[in-house]
Amino acid sequence: MLIFPAIDLYGGKAVRLYKGDYNEMTVYNDDPVAVARDFVAAGTTHVHLVDLEGARDGNTPNLDVVLRIKKECGLFCEIGGGVRSMAVVDRYLEAGLDRVILGTAAVSDPEFLAAAIEKYGDKIAVGVDIKDGMVAVKGWTEKSSLDALSFCETLEKMGVKTLICTDISRDGAMRGANHALYRELSARFGMQIVASGGVSSISDVTALAALDIYGAIVGKAYYTGAISLKEAIEVAKV
Repeated sequence: MLIFPAIDLYGGKAVRLYKGDYNEMTVYNDDPVAVARDFVAAGTTHVHLVDLEGARDGNTPNLDVVLRIKKECGLFCEIGGGVRSMAVVDRYLEAGLDRVILGTAAVSDPEFLAAAIEKYGDKIAVGVDIKDGMVAVKGWTEKSSLDALSFCETLEKMGVKTLICTDISRDGAMRGANHALYRELSARFGMQIVASGGVSSISDVTALAALDIYGAIVGKAYYTGAISLKEAIEVAKV
């Protein structure tokens, strides 16, 4: 299992939100590139990037920082947050990033998703954010009428190869990952499943690795010191 340490970007800084709430933001570092360098020093090969301003406003205000992370650190970079047009997908991938994550747009604009998959294949991932068993959209501010598992089934049929699934109730809350959810996703679907939200201890990492899923995103637990990134990477290899 791969470990994807996360850098959430806002105003060019590395931050974290509590349950997606912009009013509950913690700034962890003014220099996200320095954070990425620390990831590399711990043995990281992949990084999960989110442009929180993009998620809210639908643009790419932190693109320069993202490209510096790619250029200076050489990590596999996946990026999400407000990707709602092919122009934005093109901008990221043509600039050298490795994978683009569609969220709200995958729900609201399936034709766009299909076109992105046709053009870029496995460089397109979909982030499915779950709230009370339903898909949440618009930076988690709205709950849709889509059943999450049914939506995942649709995505697989469309050709999506990588699914990043977040249980919003766990994100940033340090309550542990929803292992039952990822066990079910792994059993039901052939996509690469990435666990996100609530990965708060090495025992969480161990349990997720045992499910034989593709990856796990580590966010707040790294920044607070609850998880040693180096240890998590080693545990995930088992």
